[in-house]
Amino acid sequence: PGANPDLLPHFLVEPEDVYIVKNKPVLLVCKAMPATQIFFKCNGEWVRQVDHVIERSTDDSSGLPAMEVRINVSRQQVEKVFGLEEYWCQCVAWSSSGTTKSQKAYIRIAYLRKNFEQEPLAKEVSLEQGIVLPCRPPEGIPPAEVEWLRNEDLVDPSLDPNVYITREHSLVVRQARLADTANYTCVAKNIVARRRSASAAVIVYVNGGWSTWTEWSVCSASCGRGWQKRSRSCTNPAPLNGGAFCEGQNVQKTACATLCPVDGSWSPWSKWSACGLDCTHWRSRECSDPAPRNGGEECRGADLDTRNCTSDLCVHTASGPEDVALYVGLIAVAVCLLLLLLVLILVYCRKKEGLDSDVADSSILTSGFQPVSIKPSKADNPHLLTIQPDLSTTTTTCQGSLCPRQDGPSPKFQLANGHLLSPLGGGRHTLHHSSPTSEAEDFVSRLSTQNYFRSLPRGTSNMTYGTFNFLGGRLMIPNTGISLLIPPDAIPRGKIYEIYLTLHKPEDVRLPLAGCQTLLSPIVSCGPPGVLLTRPVILAMDHCGEPCPESWSLRLKKQSCEGSWEDVLHLGEEAPSHLYYCQLEAGACYVFTEQLGRFALVGEALSVAATKRLKLLLFAPVACTSLEYNIRVYCLHDTHDALKEVVQLEKQLGGQLIQEPRVLHFKDSYHNLRLSIHDVPSSLWKSKLLVSYQEIPFYHIWNGTQQYLHCTFTLERVSPSISDLACKVWVWQVEGDGQSFNINFNITKDTRFAELLALESEGGVPALVGPSAFKIPFLIRQKIITSLDPPCSRGADWRTLAQKLHLDSHLSFFASKPSPTAMILNLWEARHFPNGNLSQLAAAVAGLGQPDAGLFTVSEAEC
Repeated sequence: PGANPDLLPHFLVEPEDVYIVKNKPVLLVCKAMPATQIFFKCNGEWVRQVDHVIERSTDDSSGLPAMEVRINVSRQQVEKVFGLEEYWCQCVAWSSSGTTKSQKAYIRIAYLRKNFEQEPLAKEVSLEQGIVLPCRPPEGIPPAEVEWLRNEDLVDPSLDPNVYITREHSLVVRQARLADTANYTCVAKNIVARRRSASAAVIVYVNGGWSTWTEWSVCSASCGRGWQKRSRSCTNPAPLNGGAFCEGQNVQKTACATLCPVDGSWSPWSKWSACGLDCTHWRSRECSDPAPRNGGEECRGADLDTRNCTSDLCVHTASGPEDVALYVGLIAVAVCLLLLLLVLILVYCRKKEGLDSDVADSSILTSGFQPVSIKPSKADNPHLLTIQPDLSTTTTTCQGSLCPRQDGPSPKFQLANGHLLSPLGGGRHTLHHSSPTSEAEDFVSRLSTQNYFRSLPRGTSNMTYGTFNFLGGRLMIPNTGISLLIPPDAIPRGKIYEIYLTLHKPEDVRLPLAGCQTLLSPIVSCGPPGVLLTRPVILAMDHCGEPCPESWSLRLKKQSCEGSWEDVLHLGEEAPSHLYYCQLEAGACYVFTEQLGRFALVGEALSVAATKRLKLLLFAPVACTSLEYNIRVYCLHDTHDALKEVVQLEKQLGGQLIQEPRVLHFKDSYHNLRLSIHDVPSSLWKSKLLVSYQEIPFYHIWNGTQQYLHCTFTLERVSPSISDLACKVWVWQVEGDGQSFNINFNITKDTRFAELLALESEGGVPALVGPSAFKIPFLIRQKIITSLDPPCSRGADWRTLAQKLHLDSHLSFFASKPSPTAMILNLWEARHFPNGNLSQLAAAVAGLGQPDAGLFTVSEAEC
């Protein structure tokens, strides 16, 4: 107690807080002066003397003794008390005057857990909108520091005033810019580890905005009632990064009337005037019966007529000098013209003599253009449309492999004489390549490297695939009306291809539509693109356009390797030698193509009479447990694939059909579609619709990129015991076609319309290979082709067969192919599988008057 406080130990070095990283022990150091003893005490217990490392020294300036002590603290020592209290150590020094204790040093085990308590999430924000990306780092000792990465680059708020990090470690962007579109990562780190969160993709999108309307176009009719239109584009700004496309119409039409021009016409002549001093009288007329107006032509002819009124008894004075000069000038001009004409005649005669002497033998000019290996037409066959080349001198025989021609650029394939062809005699059947094999293989190898043509995922309900050889086959996507017919010998012998057929959703494929264009068919892919085909395959798909040449301009679009869409066929303007051809029918189209790829049928309206068929469906819940009852009205393309999608959706929603489907003809009149509900018994039900009708914009329907749209009418029962519902639903286009549904049924029991949408099977399995894929037996098909391909003088050939099957509008296309009959039978197969009447085809073939018509009699047993 009486010790001098100045001689008490004081600490030159005190122990400090430390962290144990992994299993590495930590070192605590303590130094005091003056000190005779010095030791560590940890968590109230003295550390063993043997664990101390002590160094003694003497202070040079004061001569007082000093002591420094070190100890190691291991992870095991700390873990023994972990969870009860924190592990601490304290240094105690003694001198002759007493003891002194240092500050406590806390020893903690450092760690950083792996999982973030909260990770940033992906966001889509509009331009100039604020962005907040939260981040709560993993638990750790010491607490983790947080930094942010943008596309792996450090985000520094000091360099970008638009960005800051909150105390809770959230990243805040005050106003989103296009440059802020990136992947953001939250990074937490301490002395133990560094953790990264999952990256959050931030997309800054720009919603499209309409430009100003253009001026109204000139009226389409130069006389009377017509149309004029104006347009605008979604470029102010253009949608970016998935931003919404402009809503509304990009084209507006309005009726206009142009005044018809009226050509002028003469009024009757007036009476003759009195005879004048010059022995003449005159009469006049006016261009006023009617007068020209609205740009009409003026009257032709003179408005004044002058004649001699004395029967030439008037005596005229002699002509003056002026008249003599006029006559002399006219005579001189006539003489000059006559001389010029004589000179031209002499020059022409001399040139003609020189030309005759130069071309003495015209056969010299034409001998190089004589036809080679072409058979002349037979005199007894006036109906022959094409002259077939003589193939007998150049065909070589080959068993199932490629045989090069001896004198031409196009190789041939020789059909092997297998057991199927033995009844057909020894005639040769050849298939012609459209391009040399080396070029085709090079084309395939180049296309196989394109990302666009990678293998498609299998196992979906909208895709089918199969492996095919020269026997051909068929692919079908059930309940969609989509199929691909691969005729026999379309695939070269010795080749085996795996071919797929896929139906795409319009929203998944970006099909650019310009102006008044609209999508009329599903978007279908068949592939792989670039494979070598020696005959056209036939792709069948539905469409919803009312085919009328005066109202539509129809085009077949195909997507290129680079992803752009091209017009490959303008229907009605096909060339026979074209790679593509199309047979358009009321609800389906059949595309002949020698190149596989992605196709769609697009129409452009030429007048307001252009019409699309829409199917209207009414669905409601099968079971209703609440007071509310929803009636869903679907408006979809009148195609099987759109119907299939809606039926599958309603199955998931637990809906049932409550009325027979109806078809509505939707015109290109720029008028919207309206839907309303009427005659709801107010004592039993109450409509929750706040307006008199709902409306679907014209553009949403006409664009065609959404296969179906729907509106919902919500009704509320007065009590749960009410189950009978009677009302009317009207669907109509403003100033156009409409349909009315009379609903009268029991919502708990009535299922009488459920049978209407039972999907029918389309020929069993989606992929059929070989003869099973065709209605016409292979042997009989070959007999028909062999008999009808050669021209016949009596007209009993393939042309007559085409007329009987109402395909005579395609004669030029069939004639351009090596086997016209095969093209006709392939089209019949595509149109009539699997329910085609084979007997009718047999009757048409037998009725051609062939001498061996009995060969074509087909029975169901042979099939």
